[in-house]
Amino acid sequence: MPAGEFRHPSPPPPLPGSEEEEEWVWGRIKTEARRDAEAEPALASYLYSTILSHSSLERSLSFHLGNKLCSSTLLSTLLYDLFLNIFTTDPNLRSATVADLRAARYRDPACVSFSHCLLNYKGFLACQAQRVAHKLWTQSRKPLALALQSRISDVFAVDIHPAAKIGKGILFDHATGVVVGETAVIGNNVSILHHVTLGGTGKFGGDRHPKISDGVLIGAGATILGNIKIGEGAKIGAGSVVLIDVPPRTTAVGNPARLVGGKEQPTKHEEVPGESMDHTSFISEWSGYII
Repeated sequence: MPAGEFRHPSPPPPLPGSEEEEEWVWGRIKTEARRDAEAEPALASYLYSTILSHSSLERSLSFHLGNKLCSSTLLSTLLYDLFLNIFTTDPNLRSATVADLRAARYRDPACVSFSHCLLNYKGFLACQAQRVAHKLWTQSRKPLALALQSRISDVFAVDIHPAAKIGKGILFDHATGVVVGETAVIGNNVSILHHVTLGGTGKFGGDRHPKISDGVLIGAGATILGNIKIGEGAKIGAGSVVLIDVPPRTTAVGNPARLVGGKEQPTKHEEVPGESMDHTSFISEWSGYII
């Protein structure tokens, strides 16, 4: 393969969500870390302490998150024990972690390895930490959940309320400036780019944030406000402002957002944009956007 050329790896043989897949991904991460340690000795100690010295993915992730999110008063050892206890006792969280690793590896051509995602993708790390904060929230440990939210925001510039519900197979691509409100729901296999807001419309409480269905793609800088539904497999163009429901398999673009093809008979697509990452196929059908 020519130098600099990127080629997506073949998907692993284990079935998604299986224990075998978790072991397969962890094996790949260790193999990649050993390779990188040999190629770049300056990183050998870091790779050993963060990945190679651990016996499982949840231990490595807990150690890494603890070091990333600690402060002078919120110690890394306390966070490590907290993360490890929750990841160890909740197989659904571990399954979601693996699905998120796969999402980054196979949807983002800049993601060169699973270990690169685990170590360096702040969207991935923020999402895993939020899952723990959400678990704490459901256990009525709200002060600690909110403290974690604050640290996640400080460290990763990603602000997701611990009450927000997030599915699996999530890609927060670049992730800087992502804001997700308290009653927001994000389904499975969703891809969200940087500076996306899933917000409310005022100071009133209750169920007030967007519901994002499975397979949705939300472009950079999009703002989705209110208790509205973005239908399964829909696509929200970059910079759009969405204030009403978006039907499944349609594309909404603009400020205020409009449906490509018109409100009465919007153009529908067959692919799942949250997985295909196709941001611009609608342009040929919207002549005003062609330069």
